[in-house]
Amino acid sequence: MATPPKPRKATGSRHQAAKTGGSQRQQGIYVYGIVPAEAELAAEVPGVGDPPGRVRLARYGDLAALISEVNLAGPLGTPDDLRAHMAILDATAAELPVLPVRFGAVVASEDAVATELLAAGHDEFAAALHELEGRAEFVAKGRYAQQVVLGEVLAENKRAARLADQIRGVDPDATRHARIELGQIINAAITAKRERDTRALGQVMHGHCVASVVREPTHELDAVHAAFLAGPGEEPGMRQVIEDLARAWEGRIELRRLGPMAAYDFAATTPTAGTTRTC
Repeated sequence: MATPPKPRKATGSRHQAAKTGGSQRQQGIYVYGIVPAEAELAAEVPGVGDPPGRVRLARYGDLAALISEVNLAGPLGTPDDLRAHMAILDATAAELPVLPVRFGAVVASEDAVATELLAAGHDEFAAALHELEGRAEFVAKGRYAQQVVLGEVLAENKRAARLADQIRGVDPDATRHARIELGQIINAAITAKRERDTRALGQVMHGHCVASVVREPTHELDAVHAAFLAGPGEEPGMRQVIEDLARAWEGRIELRRLGPMAAYDFAATTPTAGTTRTC
């Protein structure tokens, strides 16, 4: 899959208006994703920005881009904008294939969307959309129950158990080095458990997805965090496998399934958080 030319990206709370021909340009075109040209939108879909622009399609041949106008002098890149960006892509992905474009992407004009984005990467975008036909992304995310996983570490590591006894009820300043060592042991043990549990998740998902990506943990107690691309007919089996694993891990890992959503981890228009593997 191809990566489109990088549109200007919002990095702060406000944009500096782009200058064109000596005058300031106050409006820009925000790009959400790329879809087949036959796509149709529900009326009055609000986009990002304040006030939000109405989402529409910019077509070029058999491709189209989901776009809306944004005020470059106003705030952009807020949590509300991110939620709107993802909601538009996820709702689209439920109906037809979509290549997500990086959050915050803005180009100068609708003509630039056609010539600098869709025309420039036409063949690769068309091929990527064909690959995503009938497919959707799901995410499995699990977090350890803190007391349970700490109990496992202390039961499995004698040195950790001795250190825990040594610091219990003692002034923190007097046991600083012991606390640091215990923390290092616990972190290493949880990392090892995360790797084992992630492998276990991958094993039970084998045959129920087209590809998978292991995401980086976002919290020290994250147990598993992986994305899976489900092909036609695979979604029911994937759901069942995750539900069965959640029951097996109940009390130790709280496992959630997110999706269906746009293929953020499997389309090269967005950065991936890990190595893509076939299932």
